[in-house]
Amino acid sequence: MWCLCCLYCSEPQNPIELEANIWIRSLLCHLLSSSKLGLNEVGIVSQALGYTSADYFPRLLKNMVLSLVTELRVNHLNGFSIRKIIPDKQIKAMSLLCVPLLTLPDILPLLEALLTSHGDEPNETLSAEFLEGVNEAFLQKKIILSESALFSLWLRHLPSLEKATLHLFENLLSRHRNSPEEMECFIKESLLPQAACHPSIFRIVDEIFRNALLETNGTSEVLTIIQVFTRCFVQAFQKDNEQLKFPLKSYFPYASSCLIMALLQNPKDLPRGFWYQHLNYISEILKKTVEDQSFQSRGSVFEHWFSLVHFGEWADIAAEELLMLRAESPTGLLWLLAFYYNPHNQNQERTQTVVDAREAHGCIMKLFRKTPLSVKDLQAVAGESREADTRHPYSQRLIRHLLLNFLLLSPEGQKIAQEFLTIQTDELADEFLNLIAHTTYRWNHLGIETVRPGRLARDLLQELQCHRAESASL
Repeated sequence: MWCLCCLYCSEPQNPIELEANIWIRSLLCHLLSSSKLGLNEVGIVSQALGYTSADYFPRLLKNMVLSLVTELRVNHLNGFSIRKIIPDKQIKAMSLLCVPLLTLPDILPLLEALLTSHGDEPNETLSAEFLEGVNEAFLQKKIILSESALFSLWLRHLPSLEKATLHLFENLLSRHRNSPEEMECFIKESLLPQAACHPSIFRIVDEIFRNALLETNGTSEVLTIIQVFTRCFVQAFQKDNEQLKFPLKSYFPYASSCLIMALLQNPKDLPRGFWYQHLNYISEILKKTVEDQSFQSRGSVFEHWFSLVHFGEWADIAAEELLMLRAESPTGLLWLLAFYYNPHNQNQERTQTVVDAREAHGCIMKLFRKTPLSVKDLQAVAGESREADTRHPYSQRLIRHLLLNFLLLSPEGQKIAQEFLTIQTDELADEFLNLIAHTTYRWNHLGIETVRPGRLARDLLQELQCHRAESASL
């Protein structure tokens, strides 16, 4: 246990705000409960030494925190033994007393020691108010926690993990919805991808993403958030999990292992000439799985589509590879894109999406040979020249994806790209804006950006962002 002598042996510290003294007194009362020395005696001794309350309370707090941290560590080492210095009830009371002091710098070591401590009882040792308060202070950037303390908080208190995930999601949608680069920085700062290396945390975060995907009907912004988060998670997983502490099945329990291994393959680690074969392999796995009637009865089609959504980079690559194919058959890649945009096959919807995509792909390939090219040619493929486009909205989104790649990759398309995009409705302009941002982000990561398409993509991104800002100000 701590001793009174050690309370005054540290170097002088900056005084803590005097209004916190009443809480420090409460903490001191609690800590001295097992000692014969009370607050009056402490006050007499401190006055005899020439200290005022503003002097001795900060030093007293700092040294008590140090002593308690040591005792909590001994508790942790002793585990379930009867030699534990601080009983669980006293730890819970201590956590309650810390609630008003959470943002004080000197209390931080005690917060982390409490978070990483474990009691004998099956129920939570720490108070819910303490756990919620620490989480809120972290989210508001009022305190900085070590990764071990933060991960322990999220593992032992589900509401805090859920709140942290929703806080991240809402901030990404409100502030960084059209910038994957900013999303990546914000996601990494949240420490959630690193924490998600523990399967229990990953599964909770993933469930929240799943619900958001279903509630928004798979909007491009939500897809981007899931994909950027997955990229950050994979980076943390490969860095932290070199010895594979947890099998991949722990993270994706409902998808086939072959599919997950194929999707996890970094395109950067494959020669570009092998991308087509790898995409066909992914397409074959998915097609065989989701078209198996017995498999469909188990309701896992969605789970395999959700796995593909996590690694949507491969779908983006498929949309580019389709425009580069000359002799090879596009069938596998068309099916993959159709499944990505429309996993449902009620009333043969996905089958019709494949038909629509094949027709549009054929028209776009003919545009490569047409010169000069006009905006009307693109509008005809997009269905904008028709009085009523009867194609399913998912088919229309897929075709717009192919058209954007044509604009970026074809010399004639590059000439009229800006004209075509600036005449779109606000809703379609937002969709193209997200696609272009996603494309430049992927090119930068893969290191495959060619000079002209890359410059054009950045110019178009800037143009659409300005156009969107002007529309919003009206």
